[in-house]
Amino acid sequence: MTDSTVIHLAHPLIQHKLTLMRQKDTSTMSFRRLLHEISMLMAYEVLRDAPVHMIEIETPLETMQSPAIDGKKTVLVAIMRAGQGFLDGMLEVVPSARVGHIGLYRDPTTLQAVEYYFKVPQDMSERDVIVLDPMLATGNSAVAAVDRIKATRPRSLRFVCLLAAPEGLRHFHAHHADVPIYTAAIDRELNDHGYIVPGLGDAGDRIFGTK
Repeated sequence: MTDSTVIHLAHPLIQHKLTLMRQKDTSTMSFRRLLHEISMLMAYEVLRDAPVHMIEIETPLETMQSPAIDGKKTVLVAIMRAGQGFLDGMLEVVPSARVGHIGLYRDPTTLQAVEYYFKVPQDMSERDVIVLDPMLATGNSAVAAVDRIKATRPRSLRFVCLLAAPEGLRHFHAHHADVPIYTAAIDRELNDHGYIVPGLGDAGDRIFGTK
């Protein structure tokens, strides 16, 4: 990967489902289902170059060498709480992946990320980490999460979001130019409250049906 890489996942199925999610009248149930479906589709792209090794299997006709990924070496780290919405779909594609969590909330005054929980698997130096958060808005939470995860020295690191703002991309890359970002859309800007516009509202509230 080159520095400051942003991979825009423009597949028509992803874009169609994202359009449905953006609509303000989309129900909590539908929003959650669509995010689950999009996360599965995004997983295919994020894992496109996942390392494989050859294993010996037996077909009905003969023994052969065939490629397989080591899912146990993949770690999905969800930034709580909205990142939870990505997990189920990703795990359907890589069911043997390990799961980590980092709890962050945004201070309403400073918009800075405050950590309240962190739990990841052991031996991170042998693992490929995918950080999950639907929104890359100011970028403060993403930077804080990646700072924390980098301290565990993972073998590789990627960041996956549904929407990104230009301000968030600039801020993230100013701190972590070596970490590629995968996103379904880059929206216009942030508003005065730090929300992505046109966006889709508060992803956590829409996933969990809260306000």
